[in-house]
Amino acid sequence: MGADREMIRQVLEMIPQRHPFRFIDDIREMDGDHIVGTYQFRDDEYFYKGHFPGWPVTPGVILIETMAQTGVVAFGIYLLMRQGMPPDQIRQMVTLFTMVDNCEFNAVVNPGERVIITGEKVYLRRGNLKTKVSMERENGEFICFGTLTGRGVDSHET
Repeated sequence: MGADREMIRQVLEMIPQRHPFRFIDDIREMDGDHIVGTYQFRDDEYFYKGHFPGWPVTPGVILIETMAQTGVVAFGIYLLMRQGMPPDQIRQMVTLFTMVDNCEFNAVVNPGERVIITGEKVYLRRGNLKTKVSMERENGEFICFGTLTGRGVDSHET
């Protein structure tokens, strides 16, 4: 059974990243095996001014971060909630990125574009969440994909 809007609202509220480094607007669906989220790259994102002047392109590292915020952070929060971890304990956590594997880029993302991010769980064990994550345009054209791994840690222990 998938998450309802209230559960989605709770997950979005618990994501620790905030503007200007938050790259998830909404979650369309999620269950124990996958998540689908969206992000609209605004014309005034801080990184466009210098990357590249006259031809703004979203940096690849930002695309990876966007995939991670949906496919590892939001998905991990949801999975912890499903396991019964109390929301107050989840709010104390941050996700540390531990691995990016086989990441490939097929297209650029320009200012103003909305992207759809899909994450599929490979495993969740010993606090590590590994997902296959992809990003596409609303028309279905693939932008990038890869395997991402992260680990939730108590923010007071880092």
